[in-house]
Amino acid sequence: MTATPGATPTIVLVGHGMVGQRFLEALAERGLTATHRVVVLCEEPRPAYDRVQLTSYFSGRTPEDLSLTDPRFLAGHGIELRVGDPAVSVDRVARTVTARSGEVVGYDVLVLATGSYPFVPPVPGKDAEGCFVYRTIEDLLAIEEYARTATTGAVVGGGLLGLEAAGALKGLGLTSHIVEFAPRLMPVQVDEGGGAALLRTIEGMGLSVHTGVGTQEIVVGEDGAVTGMKLSDGSELATDLVVFSAGVRPRDQLARDCGLTVGERGGIAVDEQCRTVADPHVFAIGECALAADGRVYGLVAPGYEQAETAAATIASDEASFTGADLSTKLKLLGVDVASFGDAHGTAGDCLDVVYSDSRAGLYKKLVIGRDGTLLGGILVGDAEAYGTLKAFTGSVPPVPPESLVLPAGAGQPAALGPSALPDEAIVCSCHNVSKGTIRGAVTDHRCTTVPEVKKCTRAGTGCGSCVKVLGQLVDAELEANGVTVDKGLCGCFSQTREELYEIVLALRITGHRELLDRYGREEARGGEGCEVCKPTVGSIIASLAPAIGASGYVLDGEQAALQDTNDHFLANLQKNGSYSVVPRIPGGEIAPEKLIVIGEIARDFGLYTKITGGQRIDMFGARVEQLPLIWARLVDAGFESGHAYGKSLRTVKSCVGQTWCRYGVQDSVRMAIDLELRYRGLRSPHKLKSAVSGCQRECAEAQSKDFGVIATANGWNLYVGGNGGATPRHADLLAQDLSDAELVRLIDRFLMFYIRTADRLERTSTWLERIPGGLDHVRDVVVHDSLGICEELEQLMRAHVAHYRDEWAETVNDPDKLARFVSFVNAPDTPDPVVAFVPERDQMKPDLPLLSLGMRPADDVLEGSAQR
Repeated sequence: MTATPGATPTIVLVGHGMVGQRFLEALAERGLTATHRVVVLCEEPRPAYDRVQLTSYFSGRTPEDLSLTDPRFLAGHGIELRVGDPAVSVDRVARTVTARSGEVVGYDVLVLATGSYPFVPPVPGKDAEGCFVYRTIEDLLAIEEYARTATTGAVVGGGLLGLEAAGALKGLGLTSHIVEFAPRLMPVQVDEGGGAALLRTIEGMGLSVHTGVGTQEIVVGEDGAVTGMKLSDGSELATDLVVFSAGVRPRDQLARDCGLTVGERGGIAVDEQCRTVADPHVFAIGECALAADGRVYGLVAPGYEQAETAAATIASDEASFTGADLSTKLKLLGVDVASFGDAHGTAGDCLDVVYSDSRAGLYKKLVIGRDGTLLGGILVGDAEAYGTLKAFTGSVPPVPPESLVLPAGAGQPAALGPSALPDEAIVCSCHNVSKGTIRGAVTDHRCTTVPEVKKCTRAGTGCGSCVKVLGQLVDAELEANGVTVDKGLCGCFSQTREELYEIVLALRITGHRELLDRYGREEARGGEGCEVCKPTVGSIIASLAPAIGASGYVLDGEQAALQDTNDHFLANLQKNGSYSVVPRIPGGEIAPEKLIVIGEIARDFGLYTKITGGQRIDMFGARVEQLPLIWARLVDAGFESGHAYGKSLRTVKSCVGQTWCRYGVQDSVRMAIDLELRYRGLRSPHKLKSAVSGCQRECAEAQSKDFGVIATANGWNLYVGGNGGATPRHADLLAQDLSDAELVRLIDRFLMFYIRTADRLERTSTWLERIPGGLDHVRDVVVHDSLGICEELEQLMRAHVAHYRDEWAETVNDPDKLARFVSFVNAPDTPDPVVAFVPERDQMKPDLPLLSLGMRPADDVLEGSAQR
């Protein structure tokens, strides 16, 4: 592109969203910001932010946290950003853009990145008070404010943003409904089977889903506010807040007004260089552009490619955009959903390989060509293999396709390492980075860490779904080049967690500082350690405390400085700075008198109460100075810490067993209580959960636990390595028909072997898959004592049981320990002013608008004070 001789050429960017910001970065990378004046006209009142993570605002992230724009980047490259001043007209003859403020900016190159606008169905009442769209931070702020006086919300649209909006409404305390015209949720990304799995999971979260029906009318009251919705099946839904999330349309009005060519269904028509077909001086990128392949792309990754193509073309470099991979991996309401390639099997003569587990909410489908080529797939509930599977798309995987969809613990799933991927496989679809490019970054550019490879290739800097595969590739390439990969715990220790455990046990080291000074890296000795090694070493010392002569109380001496936030106050920190208190209720069994005590405490301290999935009662909203007062009353009533805050045993769930149930064959409640009391307070690399079912009907869900027990007519079956949550895993059968004593002995061994050999923050499910030999090796060690260490493992567990002390009781009985439980060390009698609540459903909830103001006591309320 050329300008008038002697004049500084000007590039005007209209729109400053994610794609617009990527375009600016691409200009800077090519040196164009040094040779051109760059002006950005932005409609929103803030610079570019991460719209993909928009819903995380309701999880505590501030608008500033979501920002993608570093002011230093703009200033350093001389970019002129006008926020809140959108373009209103373009004169292509004079090559000028007029902003809403009246400013007229001449251009040599004009780039339109105006994005899209939410589609609102043309139904009566759509503009009533209480109707919103879900697109910008300002939309979220308006929804949050209106929800303060609402009780029920409905979302029109069951796609990606619709589900996120419904989750946000539920998080704001509203009864939430989803209305989707298609016969299933997320109809573009998943098929009927995937939609069914997603539906079961989302309904299990308490959201009501209405599929196969459309919205015909928004019912409006006399005051002009929403009161309900009429649906196409004749039913009516009572609601006082409606969010429209029924798709988006390209924002192309500016282009239409200045005579640029647009598609029949919208979108500014561009060629393969993203230059508009009507004017070589105007480009269009992102959701406003109708690409050369006839598609408007609504994902950020294709928008990034278009931004880079436009910048390269302006710089007279060769580049083209001819289409993009529409693969996507999402986490919706905590549920993994992914689709890649030809997910719906539209290609002729293809086959489906499907694994479905409706109880666990799992659905996996691979589309396979007749020649074995992987064409695409859908993953719901467990998308761990997404990065590897997507990279294999278009090739024949080196293992049978059915082994690729089996979950861990069900048969023998394939373990495909990075070496199996071809060099041309795309690892990062956001930035179109292949395995070969990543290998080149390591081999040719001497990158040795994932952050270095990210900086060199941009891989992993988009949605982040490829980071795990990226790490595997970097390590594999380094090892292939003869480079020793540093597998140390952190920058302070070259040893792994397992090696540090052995050092602490063998040498009876009772402090982090001593361990660091004797065995830390040379440059770390004499230092304080880091946020990785301090809690890790603290956990190891706590696990081994009786055996090495250390204090078992995690807030004694140096141990106190090693703890994470939750352990630091023996309670769970919540989003508004308050804490939750969870007393232990072994096996879920509780006497009426104790129930009354919990109710009285919650009433007297104004706490929010909730029954947990682990069969106990959580009390939310305690200020830090209230914690000892609450604990004292609980301890007096016979309760103790439930360790909900620690990487330790949480609960042992149970069904009622043979005592009450006509199907029960063993006393599951008694066994659950015995196990929970035995392993309470046991510090481990990650949290531990357990359950005991009284028969094969499995009402306690033991097979989704770290260690689960199921009764048989002849005793107990022991399962290990299960996991619920975001990455479900069925537990594996370790041993069967065990007596009470045999069961306890094997669990003792299993837990101590896990604590001894697991990595930092590694669940038993991940550990069981990682450890060489897997389940067979663990069975050899724990059941058959192949390493000859079972007596030592049992002795360590006996020492733990014999020396257990309740941390809450230890605290409330020691005045020195109580001194730490204040919000401000220099104003111990002053409560944290940010911890405030508003009423909801006869209880209370955090005052979210207060939080959104971003108040920080140290800056705004108690100047000069220090918050613990």
